[in-house]
Amino acid sequence: MTYQQTLAFLYTKLPMFTRIGAIALKKDLHNTIALCEALANPQHKFKSIHVAGTNGKGSTSHMLAAILQKAGYKTGLYTSPHLKDFRERIRINGKMIPKSTVIDFVKTHKTLIHEIEPSFFEVTVGMAFDYFANEKVDFAVIEVGLGGRLDSTNIITPELSVITNISLDHTNILGNTLAEIAKEKAGIIKRGVPVVIGEQQEETENVFIEKAKLENASIYFADKLLKLKDLKVQNSKLVVSVQMQGNSTYPKLKLDLTGTYQQKNILTVLESIQQLKNLGYEISDYAVYSGLATTKKITGLQGRWQRLSTNPLVICDTGHNIAGITEVLKNIFATAHQKLHFVIGMVKDKDISSVLTLLPKNASYYFCAPKLERALAANELAIEAATFGLKGSVFPSVKEALEKAKYNANKNDLVFIGGSTFVVAEII
Repeated sequence: MTYQQTLAFLYTKLPMFTRIGAIALKKDLHNTIALCEALANPQHKFKSIHVAGTNGKGSTSHMLAAILQKAGYKTGLYTSPHLKDFRERIRINGKMIPKSTVIDFVKTHKTLIHEIEPSFFEVTVGMAFDYFANEKVDFAVIEVGLGGRLDSTNIITPELSVITNISLDHTNILGNTLAEIAKEKAGIIKRGVPVVIGEQQEETENVFIEKAKLENASIYFADKLLKLKDLKVQNSKLVVSVQMQGNSTYPKLKLDLTGTYQQKNILTVLESIQQLKNLGYEISDYAVYSGLATTKKITGLQGRWQRLSTNPLVICDTGHNIAGITEVLKNIFATAHQKLHFVIGMVKDKDISSVLTLLPKNASYYFCAPKLERALAANELAIEAATFGLKGSVFPSVKEALEKAKYNANKNDLVFIGGSTFVVAEII
């Protein structure tokens, strides 16, 4: 098969959550375990860090990978979903898995895939673990796909577990309360493996403490141990200083991820680095400063408060649930502009009404739908948005919606693209 034929097989022949939703998910880890056993259990052949959470796990994973790479470790990175190229999901030292490796993996194991009948995500996890093992990475940062307890990535025994935060998302799968969702995320906490929790929350704190106690795992709440000060955006960098118990631990860090919501993620990252150092891994301050300053450049991360053009200013962000949109709006309101033009599309299984109620009524909306089965039809989104006083026009594609928004915008206006990771993916 060619690379495109290989992707077509993966996308169309295998159940895929991003395409069809919850029915693609499996109720246990049986398929992943069977697949990896047939691959000689590659997940046991490298050290790993496991990252879960509702929001921020992608940014956190990329920052950790960048720091480890700058520290001299050969670093694998597994994330999902991708925006432009399937190979974004699997990287070593920032470089995407070669097309030939993707082709060879599917070709070699096609009979096995037919026998086990795994999902798209399960095959991708197996491919990533196999690639990292064959390339002998020192570390692999593994981002959870959805939840934690039953996620396909949850067959690893990492050096460190990381859970960024908990908010309402995928409630039809993970639970209707923060505590229920936290219980699923806490499923990545392993026997004797330290765990860093990014954000202390009253509804979820005891869930994590009890699970950590059950597993005899030391637990650290990053926002209790570290404090942020002097946050500002300067010369296209987010500049922050971080204190530990009143002492200036990291003065004037400069992040190339400029969304102000990174102030939460940076505490999670730095506490995770501290715990790795406590385990004996050598990670210098230089690696921290250099990695954070070049995360986007050396890992290829896109879609996080990303500026696409100026005059008019065009920005996209993948935030798509209540907590994510709340943070996006903080950045929109903090960005100088006269009028807001909002290109928006969503998928059916999100809490659409709760997101819409947050959006400003004085913006112009350009309703569209990303190209996938889970997408909410643009006209349906427009009808529901109207009940919250949001006015705009319906467009047959994301591209046409953006073109019209840019045409209508004056040079001092702001065009924002979001509502769904898949809307951002089509633009990028």
